[in-house]
Amino acid sequence: MEANQILEEIREINLGYLLLAQQLLRDDKVAAMYRLGINQDIADIIERLSSSQLLRMAASSMLLCRFRFDDCLIADMLSNHNQDQAISQSHATILMAGQPAEFIR
Repeated sequence: MEANQILEEIREINLGYLLLAQQLLRDDKVAAMYRLGINQDIADIIERLSSSQLLRMAASSMLLCRFRFDDCLIADMLSNHNQDQAISQSHATILMAGQPAEFIR
């Protein structure tokens, strides 16, 4: 994959993520913050972005979303198809709920 193509894919992911995040935040802010793994400050910033700001932010060459977990146990639960998927996802959700939301440093 060429570097330009990778950058374009990143921009596309960023735009989709920001549009989804903004919609979730406008529909139900508390649930969105939980689902996105973000805190109040980040939620407020994303919610207030104008269309042009959102497009500029999405155009970044840096991926704006990331995995919410660094825990192999959670990753295994979410990807393991040998067990009952609903139970695995519920257990992973409970574990992830105990992790703090991200914050701006």
